[in-house]
Amino acid sequence: MLKIAKVTKSNGTDGDILIGLFDIAIEEIDTQEPVFIEFDGLPVPFFIESLQPKGTGRAIIHITDVDSLEDAEELVGREIFADYLEEEGEDEDFTGWTVLDKGTELGTVSDIEDIPGNPCLVVLMEGKEVLIPLHEDFILEADASSRRLNLDLPDGLW
Repeated sequence: MLKIAKVTKSNGTDGDILIGLFDIAIEEIDTQEPVFIEFDGLPVPFFIESLQPKGTGRAIIHITDVDSLEDAEELVGREIFADYLEEEGEDEDFTGWTVLDKGTELGTVSDIEDIPGNPCLVVLMEGKEVLIPLHEDFILEADASSRRLNLDLPDGLW
């Protein structure tokens, strides 16, 4: 699923929420498809009942089953995901990409180990292969045009 927004605050008393969009235009949001918000680590589907642009990169939305200020406040800080959008390069396997750790070049991706729940990049570093977890929290920047993946890896990982 693609992270499309984050709930920044409640708006009014009827359950409306203000969202900040991540690298997506408001026009790309399909109100006929569900969006997902995680609760206890599980994605819960919601439908967008109304969507009003609020400047650039923000919108006020009303989603199903969120009908009060208290309900809306529970969503503040949570991220919104969609599974009907494809992230640019989502099917890219990163093979041949240069991997960096906070700007320091580590090596080149030679393969991906698709370990369930923990996909890892196989990075050729100084003549040996090193497995590096490919987790969204580690990604600082993925530049498809230069084929460079800049990560923020925990100390001691590589």
